[in-house]
Amino acid sequence: MPELPDLQVFSHNLDKKLAGKIVKEVIIVNAKKLNVTHQELKDTLEGQKLDKVYREGKELYFKFAKGDILALHLMLHGKLFLFEGKSENKYPIIELHFTDGTGLVLTDFQGIANPTLNPAEKESPDAMAIDTDFLKNRLVKTKTNIKTVLLDQKIIRGIGNAYADEILWHAGISPFSISNKIPADRLNDLVKSIAIVLTDAEKVILKANPDIINGEVRDFMLIHNAKKTHSPKGAEIKIKEASRKTYYTDEQQLFV
Repeated sequence: MPELPDLQVFSHNLDKKLAGKIVKEVIIVNAKKLNVTHQELKDTLEGQKLDKVYREGKELYFKFAKGDILALHLMLHGKLFLFEGKSENKYPIIELHFTDGTGLVLTDFQGIANPTLNPAEKESPDAMAIDTDFLKNRLVKTKTNIKTVLLDQKIIRGIGNAYADEILWHAGISPFSISNKIPADRLNDLVKSIAIVLTDAEKVILKANPDIINGEVRDFMLIHNAKKTHSPKGAEIKIKEASRKTYYTDEQQLFV
């Protein structure tokens, strides 16, 4: 699943390519969880100019001239493709056709990537907008391990499994630490690491793949990387197998 840095790059590139274009036609092929009727979506977006594309949590937001927003959640395997004329991509979910003959299609072979028209405002903050006070107040009664907290989109939006491991290693905090046992000064380290790791990853992805709008770039990761055996500081990278693999080292302090 694309995570915050991937989606940030996708939004940058899509905005560069599509902002200012006018929607000629919306084709809904397989949007199982669409929150409005097909006709309502078409009536709302067709004829509107796309103002900008940006990221919100793990979604891409397409904002139109009248203020309407089309949110796209790629889920595990959703991919976006630009095309000219007719889309030849398999497993389409939704297609946006523009008046200049170009288009954008969201695909997903599982059929679960999800478009939403005018999504409700989320209560949880974006990962790039949190501070130490937020974490301290949110975690004071939380006995869940800190990695689970970072992955909970109802608490913090945008972080996924791979980047949670990278962030926690950078902060020197074990992913198995009990959240309300982590001292305030270390929560401050964690907030700093969130910003540094996610911002640096965005820069690396954009530099190596300047036009990317789909897929995941992970080969530069320091810890959550199957090709690496040791951290940059020399410690062995360990892997805990579960529904989600956790990569960590003994360099990370455990708080229990």
